[in-house]
Amino acid sequence: MTPEQIIDRPIALTEKATQLREQNKVIFRVNRRANKIQIREAIQKLFNVTVVEVNTLVMRGKERRMGRGYSKLHNWKKAIVTLKAGDTIEFFEASE
Repeated sequence: MTPEQIIDRPIALTEKATQLREQNKVIFRVNRRANKIQIREAIQKLFNVTVVEVNTLVMRGKERRMGRGYSKLHNWKKAIVTLKAGDTIEFFEASE
């Protein structure tokens, strides 16, 4: 898999993600088949930062109402990445 296929999108606009940014951690939604080593290499290649640690967890899909019945959304994988002190990843440009 290429780095673009491994990293789906960042999760930056939640309370937990904001609190973890103070500890130099960033949260990403990643491909379910990717392991920690692949996630580490993809982030280092895409963002030019040094990754210290990668923690992953599988988020179970929720039950949602679809018409008259119920359906289950897909499971997805979340990666919490700890960066080396001094490294940052900026997703949004500061507007003046």
